[in-house]
Amino acid sequence: MKSGDVSLAGISFPLHSMNTLVIGSGAAGLNAALTLVDFGQRDVALTTEAFEGGTSNNAGSDKQTYYKLSLAGDRPDSPYEMARDLWNGGAMHGDIALCEALGSAPAFFRLVSLGVSFPHDAFGAFVGYKTDHDPRQRATSAGPLTSRLMVQALARDIRRKKIRVFNRLQVIGLLTEGAGPDRAVIGAVALDLDRLKAKNRGFVVFNAVNVVLATGGPAGIYKDSVYPESQTGSHGLAFAAGAVAHNLTESQYGLASIKFRWNLSGTYQQVIPRYVSTDRRGGDEREFLNDVFPDMGRLATAIFLKGYQWPFDPRKVADYDSSLIDLLVYHETAIKRRRVFLDYRGNPRGAGKLQDFAFALLNPEAAAYLEKSGALLPTPIERLSRMNAPAIELYKDHGIDLAVEPLEIAVCAQHNNGGFVGDIWWESNIRHLFPVGEVNGTHGVYRPGGSALNAGQVGSFRAAMFIARRCRGIPPKAGPFLAKAEPKIMEFWESAGRMTSRKKGPAITPERAVREVRERMSGQGAHIRDPRRAAGETLKAWRLYDRVRRHVGVSGPASLPAAFRAIDLTLTHALYLEAIREYLAKGGRSRGSYLVLDPAGLPPCPEFGKDWKFTLAGPEDFTSRHILEIGLDDAGRPVWEWVDVRPIPPADRWFENVWADFRNDRVIARG
Repeated sequence: MKSGDVSLAGISFPLHSMNTLVIGSGAAGLNAALTLVDFGQRDVALTTEAFEGGTSNNAGSDKQTYYKLSLAGDRPDSPYEMARDLWNGGAMHGDIALCEALGSAPAFFRLVSLGVSFPHDAFGAFVGYKTDHDPRQRATSAGPLTSRLMVQALARDIRRKKIRVFNRLQVIGLLTEGAGPDRAVIGAVALDLDRLKAKNRGFVVFNAVNVVLATGGPAGIYKDSVYPESQTGSHGLAFAAGAVAHNLTESQYGLASIKFRWNLSGTYQQVIPRYVSTDRRGGDEREFLNDVFPDMGRLATAIFLKGYQWPFDPRKVADYDSSLIDLLVYHETAIKRRRVFLDYRGNPRGAGKLQDFAFALLNPEAAAYLEKSGALLPTPIERLSRMNAPAIELYKDHGIDLAVEPLEIAVCAQHNNGGFVGDIWWESNIRHLFPVGEVNGTHGVYRPGGSALNAGQVGSFRAAMFIARRCRGIPPKAGPFLAKAEPKIMEFWESAGRMTSRKKGPAITPERAVREVRERMSGQGAHIRDPRRAAGETLKAWRLYDRVRRHVGVSGPASLPAAFRAIDLTLTHALYLEAIREYLAKGGRSRGSYLVLDPAGLPPCPEFGKDWKFTLAGPEDFTSRHILEIGLDDAGRPVWEWVDVRPIPPADRWFENVWADFRNDRVIARG
């Protein structure tokens, strides 16, 4: 890597040149950098806003899951079986599913070799369990902080291999050359968050042959979110560069605590806490689930199943199933404007037709699970202590004692199953740009819990393999690079100047813009979607983006990061809502983790009014047989295309032919 300074318009900017720049320091980004070095490409650098920030290092659940091929037990499994299960989730390309399945075991054992403490028995079997949308016992876990343990292990190896890390840099734009299918990334522009008051406003320029984009999900566009507050996402900079995304309609939502952002899945629900709502001041406490569920047996069993079936799923709403709870929580918080809490200090209490909680009222599956776990104990907190004591300690570490106070909750955005399109080497439609991790949208509609961690490790490995074999070139010298990149660099520079000079007139603050983005996305772009509002909200989103791009203003250079982030988030939310609008216009119905209101449908249960009717998507729907791709054209206008879902490639691979292709270096190639 070469570093120096260049002068543009009389201003000196740091310029760093390397073969590959990795943007982001989560598990996928770290793995990409490490794998590149392992394959012999040492001209690698990693840039990040906060090395300890991001979702991988600051997210989890009661027992955070890593999904992989079955590696224990006597039930047969194979990569093709796993690929079929991933593909059967809908809107997932078969070749990508096969890559994720075939790469599952190597990626898992790489983490084991780095010291991630996945449990195994005395014989060496890495035992598994079933998770949501998982037909087999492929899931494993290293505890509530599995992804943090992954990051810690990968970061240790980053330090050991002395890979250069540019910390506290916020990338604000990608640099490209060419157009159409020949467009390629050539670098990036960033802000040094510690040098914003310098003459160059902290601008840093990267000259790179390849860029690995590992910036996570679009966390910053939601008001009700379980993403860590340190995570905002950077989708806008890839959209602005011309990257195409798909499946932006498919995000995952579920119950989470909001004082400390954490998923409330697994044992947090299986111990059957009380669900209570209050007014805004904490008075008028009510066990609101009693108003809808016909008896305590079905109510308590639905809470228990919420642990297995944590993501909101419109298929699990009817007949008083577990996802009805999500709708009732949403109804209390978003419609009635009340607050909702989980209370682990006591059992659910009946009223009127409902009995108080008793184990005998549970269905046999739930009762047997608690009995086998030794958890037939008097209160939820005692049951939780018996089944998963670290889940209690985790909240204590953040100042919340579940034994003495209730836990405020909401239905929150948790993960985006869609993202930027990539081929089987995770290269986007922009040459040399490789989105990996959550920013790459491989997951389709129904993903097994924990499959995102596997996808991030497999995808980053494959991207690094391709770069090391096919994109090993050295970056151009400063002169030729700047001849192509200077206009765009100066566009960012001049934009920053306008932002800091707007103190009056039509200026809009970043905070106001982001607040509007989050209100709109949690209202129309989350788990409840109203076709009657889609076009209007999308138009408002584009108007906001245009206004922010033209008129965002800040008090000085120290606030430039917030201004560029506001532009990024407003563009991101406009394209997400555009995708939702197009899906609904094509007749898209309820699926995945969202409910589409439909006057011709049926209500979730008799107690809900006619305004909550919905219809489930079917396998023969147009939107089930195609995937929606969306991006911006050269004029910055949204364009979209519905593409066929690619099937899983055939299984028969003749060894002699594969061996010949491998010996002659024909395996790693663009499609």
